[in-house]
Amino acid sequence: MNVHASALAEAHLPDEQTTAFAREAIEDLSQQPKKLSPKYFYDAAGSELFEAITRLPEYYPTRTELAILKERGGEIAKIIPEHAALVEFGAGATTKVRLLLNHCKFAAYVPVDISGDFLQAQANGLKRDFPSLGIYPVAADFTTPFELPKAVASMPKVGFFPGSTIGNFEPEEAQAFLKSARQILGKGAQMIIGADLEKEERLLHAAYNDAAGVTARFNLNVLVRINRELGGNFDLSAFTHRAIYNHARHRIEMHLISRKAQTVRLLGTSFSFKPGESIHTENSYKYSLERFAALAQGAGWRVRESWTDAAKMFSVHALEAAE
Repeated sequence: MNVHASALAEAHLPDEQTTAFAREAIEDLSQQPKKLSPKYFYDAAGSELFEAITRLPEYYPTRTELAILKERGGEIAKIIPEHAALVEFGAGATTKVRLLLNHCKFAAYVPVDISGDFLQAQANGLKRDFPSLGIYPVAADFTTPFELPKAVASMPKVGFFPGSTIGNFEPEEAQAFLKSARQILGKGAQMIIGADLEKEERLLHAAYNDAAGVTARFNLNVLVRINRELGGNFDLSAFTHRAIYNHARHRIEMHLISRKAQTVRLLGTSFSFKPGESIHTENSYKYSLERFAALAQGAGWRVRESWTDAAKMFSVHALEAAE
């Protein structure tokens, strides 16, 4: 859609990623209800805030998934072929992948992420600790088709998608991603994937509305980024963070709520807000084991094994491509 092309041209935006950010922000804020893509949370400040969230006492997903990977690493290793290539979709910090590398005899690691500089820094650190491992970073949007390095072409492929990032996709988008991953990994592919589970609403509410307000700062940071990179004039004090559980859709929804009637400008375009009006910034779908298995099956995967913690807060699944 060629929305406000003249405003984008006049802004002299410096690179392709920033231009895409501007175009999406203008299109999404022009919709009713308004929204912003969660992928724009993760500038340097947003990434630091998310890492802080993972250490909060209320935020169970990261520590629970780490515990499953640590405790079940031997079982995971038994069902993964030796000397395979591990392909991590949306690679971030290496804490989780190191647990797999410690247990499994991988020949290569292919971290895939849109941030090339961050990827290379993480790869360099990993190379020091795993000197015999072939590491081949790929700077790409993992939600779209990309080519794997030729160096891993003949190896069996195992995908890795931790952190319940699958829950940030709409169900049809999640299925499309899983289909794309199966095609990228090729014949005989396997995948290790984390998915958050349904649980009591009070636990979910606490996890996304922490007492220290870190999640609120993380949510508001997307407006900070718009102001800094796109010349917006959002008043942060005029918006408040809200995370609610939508029972009917099995998902946490994150919103930024306007505290008053106001008008915000971005690249020559004005956006009016009513008191209480929302910018919907993120969803986090919660699955049952059965619903996740059905999602995977619809994308051409079979669940070979599933592991949960004792309290059934989180799940890790080993998938294999259905022939």
